[in-house]
Amino acid sequence: MKKILVISYSQSGQLDEVIDHFLLPFDTVSVERIYLKPKKPFPFPWTSDVFFDTMPECVVEEAIELEPVNYASVDYDLIVLGYQPWFLSPSLPTTSILQDRAFQRLVNGKPVVTIIAGRNMWINAQESVKPYIKNAGGILVANIPLMDRTSNLISAVTILHWMLTGRKDSKWNIFPLPGVSKQDIEGSSRFGTIVYDALENKSYGDLQNNILSLGLIEIPTDILFIEERAKKIFRIWAGLIKKKGTTPQKRKRLVGFFKYYLLIALFIVAPIILFVYNLLVAPFTSRSIKKKKEYFCGLETRA
Repeated sequence: MKKILVISYSQSGQLDEVIDHFLLPFDTVSVERIYLKPKKPFPFPWTSDVFFDTMPECVVEEAIELEPVNYASVDYDLIVLGYQPWFLSPSLPTTSILQDRAFQRLVNGKPVVTIIAGRNMWINAQESVKPYIKNAGGILVANIPLMDRTSNLISAVTILHWMLTGRKDSKWNIFPLPGVSKQDIEGSSRFGTIVYDALENKSYGDLQNNILSLGLIEIPTDILFIEERAKKIFRIWAGLIKKKGTTPQKRKRLVGFFKYYLLIALFIVAPIILFVYNLLVAPFTSRSIKKKKEYFCGLETRA
């Protein structure tokens, strides 16, 4: 019987639901499921202070201490890594397991599938994950991102509501439900069927193309535009806070500045810039945009 390792961290439980449905077709496979646990748990719901204070270490990809992980085997036919993006980076538990030597040894020479569940931005996080897998000797054979399909501003409002209250309901009974839709979560089994067939046939060459052929994975042009620029700004803020936040008081002050910068940029500056971009730039760069989307939806790692 084939063995697969499924390892993930889900703060809210949404990613766990996605993976549960993804695994439904794997009824003839031995599945080892590992849930990562930080030694110092992250709260859910978040508090505003803790959430924004997490940014610097997340962006610079510092490892945190995890509870010990005990693997039942030293050899798997497939490894599935599920994660959330935080601040356009892999979540801190994800970064930590990717830097773990024992996990790297398991990944060496093995096909790896990544599954992402988040708000609407995953490109930069996956660009960070790809080199970890490659440098460990793993072979990335598929990436399956499931995102909130509402507009950027609406999803920002709904995710803040969910994140800070812990309630995945309609804010004021006006906004749509936050996060990945129930339909997309339950539909994850379709991806699972495609991956299961590739595992059974030991044929991964067309796996990502087969996944993309479902037409369920897309990168909106405005999200591509934001992701290409925002991570650089996050790195500047992270470096500033790490360098200048030498006392708890100084760090808190700088994190507070970042918080208000981000909210202003998200709700005021970004809509104006995106309007101008979509009106004056995007129509004349469609070929370049298409190539970028094809790259990010694929598995290639930039040199």
